[in-house]
Amino acid sequence: MSRSVDLREAAVAYYEEGHTLIETGKVFKVGKTAVSNWVRKKRETGDLHNKPLNRGFKKIDLEKLKTYVKEHPDATQKEMAEAFGCYNQAISKVLRRCGITRKKRPHATKNRNLKKQKIT
Repeated sequence: MSRSVDLREAAVAYYEEGHTLIETGKVFKVGKTAVSNWVRKKRETGDLHNKPLNRGFKKIDLEKLKTYVKEHPDATQKEMAEAFGCYNQAISKVLRRCGITRKKRPHATKNRNLKKQKIT
């Protein structure tokens, strides 16, 4: 669990006053490894803030995918994955985030009913 920057700064300051890692950990109710990491981070970077998370799609451009889906409405997820050079699951997640759904059941049952009627 991430601790607040104020707590980290206070713990590092307490440690730098001459207290041990174990004492500092007990006072601030954190492990000695956490205190050690904070002290090292303060020495190396001069800052105790967390790095911002860099999340996003690396291989799949959303606009290109939307265009691809409009141009190829019958393409399977496997075909889309091959076109974008990624895995099936990645395409599935991006489609879900974009609100693009796959074919629904009524079409399949409609075709199945037509086949039954031709057989009888």
